[in-house]
Amino acid sequence: MQALFLVVYINKRHLASDFTRYSMSKDIHDSRILILDFGSQYTQLIARRVREIGVYCELWAWDVTEEQIREFNPQGIILSGGPESTTLENSPRAPEYVFNAGVPVLGICYGMQTMAAQLGGSVHSSDKKEFGYAQVEKVGSCALFDAIEDHITDGGNGILDVWMSHGDKVMDIPADFTTTAKTSTCPHAAMSNEEKRFYGVQFHPEVTHTHQGLRLLERFAIDICGCEKLWTPAKIIDDAIERIKETVGDDEVILGLSGGVDSSVVAMLIHRAIGAKLTCVFVDNGLLRLNEGQQVMDMFGNKFGLNIVKVEAEEQFLNDLAGKSDPEDKRKAIGHTFINVFDEQAKKLKNAKWLAQGTIYPDVIESAASATGKAHVIKSHHNVGGLPDDMKMGLVEPLRELFKDEVRKIGLELGLPYDMLYRHPFPGPGLGVRVLGEIKKEYCDLLRRADAIFIEELHNAELYHKVSQAFTVFLPVKSVGVMGDARKYDWVVSLRCVETIDFMTARWSHLPYEFLGVVSNRIINEIDGISRVVYDISGKPPATIEWE
Repeated sequence: MQALFLVVYINKRHLASDFTRYSMSKDIHDSRILILDFGSQYTQLIARRVREIGVYCELWAWDVTEEQIREFNPQGIILSGGPESTTLENSPRAPEYVFNAGVPVLGICYGMQTMAAQLGGSVHSSDKKEFGYAQVEKVGSCALFDAIEDHITDGGNGILDVWMSHGDKVMDIPADFTTTAKTSTCPHAAMSNEEKRFYGVQFHPEVTHTHQGLRLLERFAIDICGCEKLWTPAKIIDDAIERIKETVGDDEVILGLSGGVDSSVVAMLIHRAIGAKLTCVFVDNGLLRLNEGQQVMDMFGNKFGLNIVKVEAEEQFLNDLAGKSDPEDKRKAIGHTFINVFDEQAKKLKNAKWLAQGTIYPDVIESAASATGKAHVIKSHHNVGGLPDDMKMGLVEPLRELFKDEVRKIGLELGLPYDMLYRHPFPGPGLGVRVLGEIKKEYCDLLRRADAIFIEELHNAELYHKVSQAFTVFLPVKSVGVMGDARKYDWVVSLRCVETIDFMTARWSHLPYEFLGVVSNRIINEIDGISRVVYDISGKPPATIEWE
């Protein structure tokens, strides 16, 4: 249940208060790791793994200043992997202060290479690149690897099953380092300086393919850096509730509730903190899934007792979308219409001084990257828009330091149902980007029913939670079909189902032919207006997961 949820930029001139550190109290931040991002697709995964261990961490761009690092005061620093080559003159480098801060440092892949290059070693491009599964053999002793191995060689050395992704390799380690692991093609697959507590690994401990990766990260964060496990769902909830109370006081708060994961968890947190002083605005834009509006009202209004204002705005959205077929135009129109509808409701709540949002940590990272010019826009983010300048409200973002998996865990602690929290992602513009071309009510109604059948059959076949995302797309083309003795000429829909770890890349799901046949037959037989069902077998890349 994730219709368009308002996550907007507010003109900072009108913010009532700086809410940067709102959601978590200082004590659960006391143990902290700093991760410097050199551009790896796995960097956010490093942060998620460290959080999973129970240690707070933040992800910053590699070119931070000494002053910023000092102010953050980490107990350890991790240098991520990256696509660049340290053999190039202007490739990214870690700030020199990283190696003078007196805290442990772990370099991963490119992070190990830049550590070696900056501390007196050498890195060369390799003729034999290593991508994918590999085994590294431990040599010597190392606090990071001690008593962690997957296999033992005949000679008694430990073997680790790992995931490699590198073209360059360290040829000469710095003078005060020792080699702690090797492969047949990489003589220095890991290195360490035990006195300074500097460690480098050429593989990726953050990915699940590295079987002992989580243990290695835990060894670094807990045993080597001395961090405490303060970052737990229960402590995060308690602290967030206390922060909300301290920040908003007796003021009222307004929230755009969609029924999606982020807005739902925000609603439950704030409701626990201030009760009836929270007003949720649920906008039915006509672009929701089948029966979604009623499900939101039943769950949050009837079951949990939240104060919800439902706005029936289907006609307004469809009118504003009329004649628009370009995906970006549709996204912007949906966003602007939502803001206008929400603004109209907000003005009716004279005592509301705070706007709550479901901003999560990846949104913060993405916005920061866009602001610094280090990321390119592939699609406009459906959670980013703008509010009228005359809306003078403070901003409440209790989830802005959390990854999506952390938000889900908190939701479970708050009593939200598993099937809602672990429902497949649904885009903010809803069916607006799953109906290709111009949006019409007829198309949305057909798509809603077809999608409901697809999802129902995935549940029936116990496949739903084995795939990452599944949905149906309405194609604005007609195809000839036969129903009985009659010819029919109706619309086409496409089924889309993918499997992914991070949604950065994805493979199409190899669903059983028999299953696809059942879904296709049901859609064509039960829905008058659809004559053909196709299955999308495009991976990401080159295709994106959503069609628009």
